[in-house]
Amino acid sequence: MKYNHNDLITAKNNLNGLLSLAFHHTSQAQSVVVYDTHCKLSTILSQAYHLSLPNAIMIDFNAHAPEEILRIFETLHPNDLVVLVQSTSFRLNAFRMRVELFKRKLKVIEHPHLSRMADNEVSIYIDSLHYDRDYYHHVGHTLKSKIDAASCGVLDSGGEYLIYNTPFEPAKLNIGDYTDMVNTGGQFPLGEVFTEARELTSLNGRVKIFSFGDVTYKLNYPATPITLIVHEGKVVGCENSTPAFDQILFNIQRDEEVVWVRELGFGLNRAFDKVRTVGDTGTFERMAGVHLSLGAKHGIYGKAGFKRRDGMYHVDVFADTQTFSLDDEVIYQNGAWTV
Repeated sequence: MKYNHNDLITAKNNLNGLLSLAFHHTSQAQSVVVYDTHCKLSTILSQAYHLSLPNAIMIDFNAHAPEEILRIFETLHPNDLVVLVQSTSFRLNAFRMRVELFKRKLKVIEHPHLSRMADNEVSIYIDSLHYDRDYYHHVGHTLKSKIDAASCGVLDSGGEYLIYNTPFEPAKLNIGDYTDMVNTGGQFPLGEVFTEARELTSLNGRVKIFSFGDVTYKLNYPATPITLIVHEGKVVGCENSTPAFDQILFNIQRDEEVVWVRELGFGLNRAFDKVRTVGDTGTFERMAGVHLSLGAKHGIYGKAGFKRRDGMYHVDVFADTQTFSLDDEVIYQNGAWTV
């Protein structure tokens, strides 16, 4: 599969930074890279990892039986590294890859659903792997401290205001700082701080969204931003909707009766913005901006009346954010975090 050699070199350099600064990986630890080459991005990343981890065991997922791969995992020790480079998502029978690897105290880097990125998005994804440790640590920890202390917040999406008249749940970090965390690693790229309203029913107002994850988990960009009308934490109407978004609302209402707004995500990754986009929703939610989730599913935070396994939907929508404020402080403006 043909690709730009410069993309390979950039990917290798970005991975070197991740492996050193976020994972503290050294040649004293073993490493295994499980990969496929079913799309351009997975091909580039697998070769980049081969250059960055010259001593790694390289496993072509489609050329080995599940039992062989599991036997190799069994030879690893705590703090060894496993990398998963996946055009879609690997399955090993009942072996839940990342969950089971974490149980073994292994470090895990997971790149799933790479085939959702078009060929012209490959360079953008590779740029998103650049690890600016000082930026992520400063902005991530500062946002968390401000979120955890705030009593309210306001999302301004161009004259439409979504009002959080409530404190927030303790924020969670995905910034490559695994200090005091149970597991080391997760899904890449990095760059997110997320929370939700402590009292979901205290969320009211309107918000414009410029993109949303559709039923195929790919990003959909309506020609005109859609405005969601939120009352007591639930979407009760919308303006400028599209058939694709109507389908999302219909599915949630059919199966969950109402459309809750739950996650409040603050993306930090400066490789993504409204112009530099990628197709995969789970990747693009790292974009330096604000996203919300629609649907009852958000198992990170328990809520009275919500059972963790009952929620069926967690649909990311991306706010056309002009500013975001916590209490009286503007923390996001002009496409960047101001903390």
